[in-house]
Amino acid sequence: MSKRDYYDVLGVAKGASADEIKKGFRTKAKALHPDRNKDNPDAESQFKEANEAYEVLKDAEKKAAYDRFGHAAFENGMGGGGGRPGGPGFGSGDFSSAFSDVFDDLFGDFMGGQRGGGGRRAARGSDLRYNLRVSLDDAFAGMQKTINVPTAVSCSSCDGSGAEGGVEPTTCPTCSGMGKVRAQQGFFTVERTCPTCSGLGQIIKNPCNSCQGAGRVEKDRALSVNIPAGVETGTRIRLAGEGEAGMRGGPPGDLYIFVEVAQHELFERDGVNLYCRVPVSMANAALGGAIEVPTIDGGRGRVQIPAGSQSGRQMRLRGKGMPALRGGGAGDMFIELAVETPVNLTSRQKEILREFDELADNNNPESKSFFSSVKSFWDGMKG
Repeated sequence: MSKRDYYDVLGVAKGASADEIKKGFRTKAKALHPDRNKDNPDAESQFKEANEAYEVLKDAEKKAAYDRFGHAAFENGMGGGGGRPGGPGFGSGDFSSAFSDVFDDLFGDFMGGQRGGGGRRAARGSDLRYNLRVSLDDAFAGMQKTINVPTAVSCSSCDGSGAEGGVEPTTCPTCSGMGKVRAQQGFFTVERTCPTCSGLGQIIKNPCNSCQGAGRVEKDRALSVNIPAGVETGTRIRLAGEGEAGMRGGPPGDLYIFVEVAQHELFERDGVNLYCRVPVSMANAALGGAIEVPTIDGGRGRVQIPAGSQSGRQMRLRGKGMPALRGGGAGDMFIELAVETPVNLTSRQKEILREFDELADNNNPESKSFFSSVKSFWDGMKG
């Protein structure tokens, strides 16, 4: 039976570009995957046919010969170089061998492989986290703070190379610099980290005495951090390149500072707004008057209490809250009144309060309304 046209096998037009040919092959390879074709006895032969077509069309010289002479280009030794399609050394292997080739082509990049050598030369350092606790006053004003971070820094003895005297590492003989080794398992080629070089692709014959070949040493670093005004608990500040140094000269990671704002003895925060609970005497709440309250900036605010104010009543001081972290002004400060009941009364004070209570029949509207509702409730229960 005559062979099918290679372009038809891959489902692409004649004169297709290299990317189009590769895309067509990927589509066919995925469609012919053994897990999807358990009931198709022709899947293996169809896959080999697609693999044969791709081996020719992906190679510029073979493709040119095929475009000119067709299948005859690879018969009777024509076309030069390499085995001919369908003959020894090309396409005559078993299905698992063929599929390992496409697996490498399709998924090699996702597995971290780099065909042709050149594995991971130096590992990037880890990112670090630092928890920073600040006061509400510092969160209001912003601050510059110096912190000490225990981390791994580049070894000064070997300039981060890991080799004594800064000598360049050599290519790992086990993985040939790939950083990974491959093993055949059934239909699949499995990649694992090279056990000799731990995935670095290089080995050091004479490790540095200071860092034992790691290229970095443990050390405390003092860093100056700018804490912007308006930070809240959970605010994250990123310092690029201030994390852990990379292995053997690799790039450093980043440092992430997580801010926690401590509770204040006077103010309670809710976003950009502040709340301050202020106690007032029964007389001040009943008669009204002005009081002075503290503000977060260290100043004083004057608030007028309306006559007859009850506990829980709030007054607003505009613009006296926390600054917005990313600009846009400041929040407000809310004064919440807490009417105090006097304690440790003298005999005279008690006498005055009893006299006042006898005369205050119409001065407690909330109590009057409540007990009226209670009476109606009880009357309804009796009925």
